[in-house]
Amino acid sequence: MAEMNIQGLKLHVQRMGDSVPSGPTVVFLHGLITDNLSSWFFTMANPVSRQRRVLLYDMRGHGRSERPKSGYDLDSFVNELRAVLDANGLREPVTLVGHSFGGLLALAFAHRFPHRVHSMALIEGHAHVPGWGQEMAETLGLEGEAADRKLGESYKSWLGRQTDTKRRRLARDAHGLIKETTLIEDLRGTPPITEQDMRAIEVPVLALYGERSDIRDRGERLAALMPRAELHLFPDCSHAIMWEATSAVRDRLLTWLARSPLPLAAAGGV
Repeated sequence: MAEMNIQGLKLHVQRMGDSVPSGPTVVFLHGLITDNLSSWFFTMANPVSRQRRVLLYDMRGHGRSERPKSGYDLDSFVNELRAVLDANGLREPVTLVGHSFGGLLALAFAHRFPHRVHSMALIEGHAHVPGWGQEMAETLGLEGEAADRKLGESYKSWLGRQTDTKRRRLARDAHGLIKETTLIEDLRGTPPITEQDMRAIEVPVLALYGERSDIRDRGERLAALMPRAELHLFPDCSHAIMWEATSAVRDRLLTWLARSPLPLAAAGGV
């Protein structure tokens, strides 16, 4: 684990599998508020690092990274990802694996910097429809019973399995982000990525969603728009497939990575 100074912020970054000889580096992107790189470290990162080099980092305001007062709009997260790649010498195209908001970040990055993305896996990734920022801001601003209804039983079940210490830390981190930063205001003003923009994303895309997910329709639309996307739905799963079907999601990701075509240089081409 390392602390790196990225754009004037101290970010927590971790690299794995550096001895793996070939293939695009896999960059894991976590979700918002109660998420950080540990959700990848304890589920997907270790097995993936036996196939590919891996990079994980805590986004600004999350995990062990510094929490600035402002700068939580999507463009800031995109620029931060680019700076993280640059600081780690990753100039070649990478594979982005994003969960929830991390999937939206992957889409936005691929739209702005297509030459830097080899492929993407979106695990319950948010398709960036009009009004998304307002919807997310309203959800994050909920408290009490309203928040319980919106979070859903699967997430609350996962939360109930955590230690008291971890639950307190998650609550503290969430409160700090929502109440002490401009995150909600910044998300509310986030403009959408258009359907035309998504059609222009030509890299291979793996889209994984729960059959009972409240954003399943967005995943299906997203997969229909992108020419090289393949969609897999997990039975009896909601938005929380990372916790409800960890092994199945991991196996699907590993299989997809194993058959994902390598860039010409890595495959021995010219």
